[in-house]
Amino acid sequence: MSSGPKFGAEAVFDSLLLLAGVAIAVVSLEYGFGTVARPGPGLYPFFVGTAIAAFSLPLLVAQVRSRAGSAPLDRGEARTLALMIATFCFWILAMPLLGYVIVTFLATLALCKVMRLEGWRKPLAVSGGTALFVYLLFDLWLYIDLPRGILG
Repeated sequence: MSSGPKFGAEAVFDSLLLLAGVAIAVVSLEYGFGTVARPGPGLYPFFVGTAIAAFSLPLLVAQVRSRAGSAPLDRGEARTLALMIATFCFWILAMPLLGYVIVTFLATLALCKVMRLEGWRKPLAVSGGTALFVYLLFDLWLYIDLPRGILG
């Protein structure tokens, strides 16, 4: 058995995230940043791509340096993963019907509970803060029309 670094599935995923982040940042440069008063279409994707690349790089380095092979998911981890996937699917499918801000609130609340954030105050605060931030950022500051849903 080799004692060198292993390049498993998680390292492959981290590599793909790193490449995707760099690609998003590079492509967003073509769109332009605009100004603080009138942000351009490339501003947000640039920062998101840079953040994805910056956060995935240490994960990739840690995975490559790790000598232990990754164990398959146990029953609880598989359940958590399945619930998170279901939450993201709900978020995408319910958005046109309920609207972006409401679905973001509900999906964030569900994710907080799936990740076992204790009590109800913290998940509600995180969900409300996320929904408010999304509304302020996209609707008021960037003037991007978000799906409103049946509630307007």
